[in-house]
Amino acid sequence: MSRTSDKTVIDRPPVVADSEPQKSIGGLKIQASALRSYTMVFALVGVWLLFTWATDGIFLEARNFSNLMRQTAVTGVLAVGMLMVIVTGQIDLSVGSIVGLTGGISAIAMTSLGWGLVPSLAAAICAGLIIGALHGGLVAYANVPSFIVTLGGLLVWRGVIKGITHGITIPVSLDSFKAIGQSYVARSVGLLIAGLAIAAICWLTIRRVRARTQYGLAAPHSLETALRVLGPSLVVLGFTLALNSYAGVPIPVIILLAIALTGAFLAQNTTFGRYLYAIGGNADAARLSGISLRRHILMVFCLMGVLAGVAGVIYTARVGSGSPDAGVLLELDAIAACVIGGASLMGGRGTIFGACLGAVFMASLDNGMSLKNVPDFTQDIVKGSILVAAVGLDMLGRRKNA
Repeated sequence: MSRTSDKTVIDRPPVVADSEPQKSIGGLKIQASALRSYTMVFALVGVWLLFTWATDGIFLEARNFSNLMRQTAVTGVLAVGMLMVIVTGQIDLSVGSIVGLTGGISAIAMTSLGWGLVPSLAAAICAGLIIGALHGGLVAYANVPSFIVTLGGLLVWRGVIKGITHGITIPVSLDSFKAIGQSYVARSVGLLIAGLAIAAICWLTIRRVRARTQYGLAAPHSLETALRVLGPSLVVLGFTLALNSYAGVPIPVIILLAIALTGAFLAQNTTFGRYLYAIGGNADAARLSGISLRRHILMVFCLMGVLAGVAGVIYTARVGSGSPDAGVLLELDAIAACVIGGASLMGGRGTIFGACLGAVFMASLDNGMSLKNVPDFTQDIVKGSILVAAVGLDMLGRRKNA
């Protein structure tokens, strides 16, 4: 894990993430992260075709596809925050318990305390922020390994939600709250949002290329730049058209899209994001360059807590109740989504787009195996094996590069 000393040397320039290793395909050099993303897309399509064949076409029917995307939203929101945590060389094993706790807090606020929609949402997100700040403070300032802090948090916050709910499920009757997890927007609104998302993808990509050129870093090939724009844009457009074929784009998917685009902007186009990659890539060099490791680690855990609070709200709204067992093992889905999407548990590498693709992949496994009535223990074996295989391939690739 990264060292968190705050000693700095101010006469050296700040560290920024340089270009990643490149691979040549047909004479065209493509960054490794982009190649992993394209590979992940093909793997996802393969899984979809397999489950479509195994379920006689039910898997990709409009209704099930819409349900799949709503399932993806919770894991995807967590994966965005987890990606930033992993990039810094840290880990958060408590997010599933935080989802259960924050969702339970929002349900209690509405039912037992009689609070309205906005105060209940604020209570859940503030609770996530406080928990994230506590974890980040212990990791950054008390130098307790994040694995230990968040493993303890996994047990502590699960115990807290069991205590405040007395082990019972709390149903939510407020329709405006349940709409967050269950409702859809009009088809025209969905297309408009997709257009805005595609415009944002184009702007983020072009802005990043210009920034790399301005600072003298190697800019990607024009064809690679086009693929970086075209790939995600086609994904957004295709998903929107598929969702519109049923009842429209679900509100949880819109929330995920907004968070993913914001996360991509923070990670790729801000000093904060550059520093996260620098810390995970080489903590000592980042510290000597004047980057405050403690402050950035604290901030990234706070961000993770807020996103866990948002995920808790979506989860509770989707099922219509707060439960002491909500969010169990979601932390493993979030970590697996990041690793499958190309992030390295050693830190310094990963993309928001890859993490979101990984979240879709994990949700597809859950959905497809449930449609086939695969036993729970078999599902756990399959997902665990995929996670180990993804980490193993990552380590193998690192040895080859070395």
